[in-house]
Amino acid sequence: MIRPGLCSVTFRGLAVERVVDLAADAGLEAIEWAGDAHVPPGDAVAGERARALTEQAGLAVASYGSYLGFEGSDEEFAGQADAVIVAARALEAPRIRVWAGRTGSAEVTAEQRARIVCRIREFGDRAGEHGLDVGLEFHGGTLTDEITSTMALLEEIGRDDVRSYWQPHQDMPSAAAIETLHRVLPRTSTIHVFSWWPNHQRHPLAERTELWREVFAVLAAEGSDRDALLEFVPEDDPALLPREAETLRALIAFGQENAR
Repeated sequence: MIRPGLCSVTFRGLAVERVVDLAADAGLEAIEWAGDAHVPPGDAVAGERARALTEQAGLAVASYGSYLGFEGSDEEFAGQADAVIVAARALEAPRIRVWAGRTGSAEVTAEQRARIVCRIREFGDRAGEHGLDVGLEFHGGTLTDEITSTMALLEEIGRDDVRSYWQPHQDMPSAAAIETLHRVLPRTSTIHVFSWWPNHQRHPLAERTELWREVFAVLAAEGSDRDALLEFVPEDDPALLPREAETLRALIAFGQENAR
């Protein structure tokens, strides 16, 4: 089952109540709560409140969208990691999204990479003690900016409960993006859905219908349960969410009918 949902960061400036109402009114089923806006790391009260409002609206908490990047001193990292787990537990999220550093795979030194791998492994173990999975943001400027680095990173971490998100990398042609999906699919937990082309230009999701139809056909053929979360809409306009959600549901349905 592919569950349609929303990343709350899509509407970073709106209150939690408004984000919940928008998601529910658009017929979505789950929300990934953003750690840089709605549920700050370490804020258990905000996490509990977001969870309660989400559940009251008949929605599920998909994940906690943290910005933990595994940098800084050991003491700084430990404090950041603890705070992220506090927020995720308050949300009762099944998964924490994290970032594999803040340096691209071609620029990072071997020592930096080894430290990031060690810290992700450690964090995965700590999260696992609380029943939490970890998902690596699939993004430029990190160790997941390139598919070979991503696959190597997952092997280096060596934890079944540390997996990858997937999204089309910016400026990547559709065929190349689909190839990255095929390669990382067995280790993918969550899909971030948007239509940016080129660079940061945000378009209606329907403008990349060909790409997303293929994505959802691939996902349906593989058959695992996953969340497909809308991330950003044109002009950050809340009024566009119902249309984007309808497009997302249509794409998921197409995939189920044309699995390959």
